[in-house]
Amino acid sequence: MPIELAGVTASSNKPINSVEEAPFYIPSTGPSARPRRVLKHGDTFAVFDSHGDFGASAGGHDGLFDHDTRYLSRLELLINGMQPLLLGSGIRDDNLTLTVDLTNPDIYFENHIVLPRDTIHIVRTAYLWNGAAHQRIAITNHSEDVVSLSLSLSFASDFADLFEVRGQRRIRRGLMREEVRGSSQVTYAYAGLDGVVRRAELHLDPAPTQLLASAAVYRLRLDPRIAQNMFFATYCHGKRTPRATTYFRGLMASNRARRAVTKKSGVVQTSNGVLNEALCRAAADLCMLNTETKDGPYPYAGIPWYSTTFGRDGLITALQLLWCDPAIAKGVLSHLAANQATKFDSASDSEPGKILHEVRYGEMAALKEVPFGLYYGSVDSTPLFVVLLGMYVERTGDDSTLRALWPATERALEWMDNSGDLDGDGFLEYRGTSSGGDRQGLLNQGWKDSFDAVFHANGDLAEGPIALCEVQAYAYAAKRFASRCAYRLGDGDKSRRLNDEADTLARRFEEAFWCDDLGVYALALDGKKMPCRVRTSNAGQVLWTGIAGPDRARRVADAMTSPSFFSGWGIRTVGKGEPRYNPMSYHNGSIWPHDNALIALGMARYGFHEHVDKVFEAMLAAASYMELRRFPELYCGFRRRPGAGPTLYPVACSPQAWASGSLFLMIQALLSIEFSPESREIRFRNPRLPVSINQITLRQLRMNGALVDVELQRAGSHVSMRVLRNVGEVQVSMILN
Repeated sequence: MPIELAGVTASSNKPINSVEEAPFYIPSTGPSARPRRVLKHGDTFAVFDSHGDFGASAGGHDGLFDHDTRYLSRLELLINGMQPLLLGSGIRDDNLTLTVDLTNPDIYFENHIVLPRDTIHIVRTAYLWNGAAHQRIAITNHSEDVVSLSLSLSFASDFADLFEVRGQRRIRRGLMREEVRGSSQVTYAYAGLDGVVRRAELHLDPAPTQLLASAAVYRLRLDPRIAQNMFFATYCHGKRTPRATTYFRGLMASNRARRAVTKKSGVVQTSNGVLNEALCRAAADLCMLNTETKDGPYPYAGIPWYSTTFGRDGLITALQLLWCDPAIAKGVLSHLAANQATKFDSASDSEPGKILHEVRYGEMAALKEVPFGLYYGSVDSTPLFVVLLGMYVERTGDDSTLRALWPATERALEWMDNSGDLDGDGFLEYRGTSSGGDRQGLLNQGWKDSFDAVFHANGDLAEGPIALCEVQAYAYAAKRFASRCAYRLGDGDKSRRLNDEADTLARRFEEAFWCDDLGVYALALDGKKMPCRVRTSNAGQVLWTGIAGPDRARRVADAMTSPSFFSGWGIRTVGKGEPRYNPMSYHNGSIWPHDNALIALGMARYGFHEHVDKVFEAMLAAASYMELRRFPELYCGFRRRPGAGPTLYPVACSPQAWASGSLFLMIQALLSIEFSPESREIRFRNPRLPVSINQITLRQLRMNGALVDVELQRAGSHVSMRVLRNVGEVQVSMILN
């Protein structure tokens, strides 16, 4: 008998409710009535709508958040009780401020217009600084007459945990209270079940005409051509106590801090205007997502759902930026080493030596209503940690950091050889969490962590322990880099042993994973060592580690750029025609910028320059259609249509760190940049510029205290190089072979 649900009929005896198997699913219940804008500083971020409001329009998970808790869920500005008209809004190029231009609608009294539209100009300027959100509201009367009107701000707080905002339901919550303090301050307080008291303190300057716990009303008399300013600040008291400051002092401090952070980073300039805009936006987004921890800078994964430490995301983002800003890699490695697992704990998937997956600071994590307080449920963070350390040392020659982090590296390698290899077959595996069990962690623990992301050729989901193909490639690279690190530290025996282990892993990997009829590596081996014989982008990620032989690498690269994978906007996560392929899915047919960049890096490693060009041009074309030229976390995998842009994914994070880092990694893939601190050399090995770029200038390349600016120019099918600045006696060369 057909099942009907909200107008949908399915001829199946299964309930129409697939999200039950995905406990941390992020729902999308409807379109946003207004576009969203984001700001972030430290552990505080805000999702505004285009008017500069929170909670005033449908379809968004907006608000002011700090340490995974929403401190302000509503903020709406009205003129005489009516919504103002939007003239325009935008984020400053460096992500420092949101500016919104508004005007009044036609305002009637007794069927007569008493205030024609476009008489009043309102400019809202907002920024975040040190746990607080500041906003200036400037109002100007552009008529020739005195105008009297009412301007109101309504506000509210729910202290919802981020996972509640995402859709998790809670049976119990703590106690809330609200208080009006004097004529210009409102306080919301929440005593959580975790024993933490969180407070949102709202300050208004000047004091409003009327102040309630839910609204402030200003009755204004505006002289012609004269601007009046009002200031509104919200301080988030919880994990820390923010220091009160004025609007202008905070803005100046924020400006200074932003300039200091970007001063030492490499800069890329090109002859392509769209690419320049996309690179500038990506650099600004990475600066905004970069968060200062006690161990150094760490790029938080993305806004709104992942504004926290993620092991895999931070490692890959640091890898993407290593050539132009190695300080990020040092911060990531130090922070992850400081939080390396030291004990067995099945609830958090913790095992000694393992590198964490995710950190959460909210009430639900503290109460273990979600398992992500300190959560270690990823199989790839640990080998990627070792890989990044090796790459960082070879980029910088920083042996002191190597020595400091070598104990953590040895613990990571021990985990790979023991707890990470569940059946002792030499492959890294994860068991995951069953959907019907007591544990709450992730079922799949590679980068494609959707519940349905690992499957067989008949569409059946794979049962664990699962060995993913790209994770074995990461393990291979980890052994190679660890071998070279051990040699630097004078341990020749360990260096040889690790190198031999890498050789053995490469040989066994080819035997177990290669599918000659598919022309790619199998997605995974299941618990019975049966290969998941489906064509996925995971096979493309194998290449950047160097584990594949040249002939098979060529076949994989050809597959990644074939019509089944390549949409015209990039490489899909699953080949068209495979079971479970869906271009609108999260992991089974969509396009992820970071995935494409890693695949392009692998293609460049094997000298497949035409393939790199194809991927780069597709990504650049996609960026040309993106709002703010900003790559989101992912977008849909539909085929490119003439005159139309890519189809967006509705709940993708934007910005997302490893999406923002993708263009920088692609620049590295195009130019094949190499650094040799020991010989003080920067080399470009067979650099290539695609047809869309005639020239690239790299500024502030740093190595061993030296500073270099280099220009590369396309001349027909070749590339010429010119050194614009060289401070510190570094040799810059181009190698053609």
